[in-house]
Amino acid sequence: MRLLNASGCLDALAAPETARDLDAFVSKTVTPLPREGNRPVRIAETELGMLNAIGLANPGVDAFVAGHLPRLAELGVPIWVSVGGFATADYVAVAEPLADRPEVEALELNLSCPNVDEVPENVGEVVAAVRAVSGKPLYAKLSPAVPDVAETAHAAETAGADGLSLVNTIRGLALDERTLRPVLDRGSGGLSGPALRPIALAAVHACRRATDLPIVGMGGVATGRHALELLAAGATDVAIGTALFSDPGAPSRIRSELSAELAARGFVSPDNVIGAGHEPEAPTLDRSSRVEPEKYLHSGANMAG
Repeated sequence: MRLLNASGCLDALAAPETARDLDAFVSKTVTPLPREGNRPVRIAETELGMLNAIGLANPGVDAFVAGHLPRLAELGVPIWVSVGGFATADYVAVAEPLADRPEVEALELNLSCPNVDEVPENVGEVVAAVRAVSGKPLYAKLSPAVPDVAETAHAAETAGADGLSLVNTIRGLALDERTLRPVLDRGSGGLSGPALRPIALAAVHACRRATDLPIVGMGGVATGRHALELLAAGATDVAIGTALFSDPGAPSRIRSELSAELAARGFVSPDNVIGAGHEPEAPTLDRSSRVEPEKYLHSGANMAG
């Protein structure tokens, strides 16, 4: 299991120590041309999370490759680049110049941003087009706000995706207490945080039944227990999002908490619990994948992902 950040939830250059606590860093979404994003107000807190309507603000792929990427590489952490656009050609325009960059480990195709007016309709078409110009591992980041997310996942896999990122934020609205008008200038925004977690679990669980692709599970992860649940639902890796805004130490804390959760259940490694939620009963494991909790807790072993 690897621990990542959700795209847009960590400025690695401003918080390098937090980035180095991750197994891979995922960039903000990059588009072909620079974007200023939406007008303020672009972020609002809710009772159960956060709404954002940043609108894919970024310097554009040329400036990212020339300036941001070399600086990110100095962190010594594997880099995933989030690729965005409004048409298939946009994704190709970003992916192509990244195809031969050794600093880039993988591409995450942002196919479901709720904070812009135009999103690609054909997931398979975008994945296939990027696959044709890049040999990098491709992760399709999908929205749960579709009739059947497992069907969308299958379409991405058929088109050449190497993995899935589940889930992106879902559209939500907050009203000002005094004026009763939308808090965000754009009106709605993407909801993340605790309210998203049951939705993410359902999407991961459904997609694990439909595909054997690696899955990065995300959505409301703030504790080791949350990470454990995503793994049990079928995620192979976990990403932290909103929690990073309030707790830069979240990666190391969640690792520690996950180790304790695993130990309490007698699991040696996070990999042993992946997909446990699909078993009709508690998973039956051989002794090589289980230890006595007391022995594990006193062994000094850590959670090596």
